[in-house]
Amino acid sequence: MTVSAIITAAGKNSRMRKDQISRNLEVKNKLILPFNDKTVLETTIDNTLYANIDECIVVLGHYSDEIMDAISDNYEDSVKFIINNPCDVGLSTSLYHGLSNISSDFALCVTGDQPTVSTDTFNNMINVLEKCENPFNTISILRRRKTGLLDTAEGLGMPFVAPRVNLMNYLENEDDNLNPILRKIFADGYTFYGIKEKNKKELLNINHYDDYLDVIK
Repeated sequence: MTVSAIITAAGKNSRMRKDQISRNLEVKNKLILPFNDKTVLETTIDNTLYANIDECIVVLGHYSDEIMDAISDNYEDSVKFIINNPCDVGLSTSLYHGLSNISSDFALCVTGDQPTVSTDTFNNMINVLEKCENPFNTISILRRRKTGLLDTAEGLGMPFVAPRVNLMNYLENEDDNLNPILRKIFADGYTFYGIKEKNKKELLNINHYDDYLDVIK
């Protein structure tokens, strides 16, 4: 079983920038804000690279120059950076672009603003597909409500592991957030398996500045 990681880092960052302006803070993309001794995106990349994956793709778009200038050069041999063109597209298009640049059977799909999700949790998601009877009809996903076999896809998003080709079929010609697409996949009979978080911070999304303050506590 081959697994490639896709990290989406292409968003407009509009909510974070609005918060920074309202607080009279320096306006910075949330992905390059400090997290421990690195940036949010670098920490996400590091946690992903340590997982049981074969390659890692980072999809950039808005503010790609700002992001690339802020991260180190240490990923030259371990990460492939690609840029959306045009850049003004939805998350599903960014993910499709990443999936189009890999050849693995399965994809670990992560957003760049998930530095709190541990390598162990990524591996737990991968392990579910390695052990299940029908991995090409299964999505392993960080739970939001229940763990184990799920009876709904409501509220779900990244990170998750899914069969690459099947996922691309759902993402093609879509330009939307992921949850409506995941709900459609669930309605078509795919098995969704919810993975329990290692700690509560893994469930936090960094959309607003207060979210960022919560994850760095």
